[in-house]
Amino acid sequence: MPATRRRLTIRELPEALRPRERLQRLGAEALSDQELLAILLGTGSQAESALELARRLLVQFGDGRSLAEASVEELRAVPGIGLAKAAQVRAAVELGRRLAGQVPHRITLDRPERVAAFLRVEMAHLDREQFRVLLLDARNRLIHQHVVAVGGLDSAPVHPREVFKEAIKRSAASVILAHNHPSGDPEPSAPDLGVTRRLCRAGEILGIEVVDHIIVAQGGFVSFRAKGLLER
Repeated sequence: MPATRRRLTIRELPEALRPRERLQRLGAEALSDQELLAILLGTGSQAESALELARRLLVQFGDGRSLAEASVEELRAVPGIGLAKAAQVRAAVELGRRLAGQVPHRITLDRPERVAAFLRVEMAHLDREQFRVLLLDARNRLIHQHVVAVGGLDSAPVHPREVFKEAIKRSAASVILAHNHPSGDPEPSAPDLGVTRRLCRAGEILGIEVVDHIIVAQGGFVSFRAKGLLER
């Protein structure tokens, strides 16, 4: 009779692969949805680790948005998810929604990872493309954000006037451009590149630097600055 294969617990994983240790070392924005969900669940079951349970949850619900909209009863229908774990997931989703509606005071957006983490809560799961502008002061702290256009950049061109009008009004030192890709793929399209070049040139004329353009999606994010696309 073949021996039953024992599951590998998270504690038995190399430290570099453990979600909590990775979060402490790299920051929450560097973790995958599966790792973040595993930390939230805390423990798995006798049959699987928290990481395996998190992966199965994401697969069963199809995507993060469907999981976020699942009720306690729907979550509890998943083997290994009891009332405690279902309540933890629902509470975390609701808290995220409430915080997403508030613009943090003087939040510093000095790295692409921070910008992406700030934007993904609100934008990664939108059904339509949305183009936003983040206004920063001289210390890269957020002054204001606003929506400039809704719809693909190929069908709804973004005019420099709409992008920089609020920046001039609020004396912003620089701006970050941002939009989402509902397809789930954050890679920039030809219209994305064209709009970015045009807005960078307009910013140079006005003396307001475009420090980055961030595209967020369920599959991750792309920073134009990190890829060297602002200089093209």
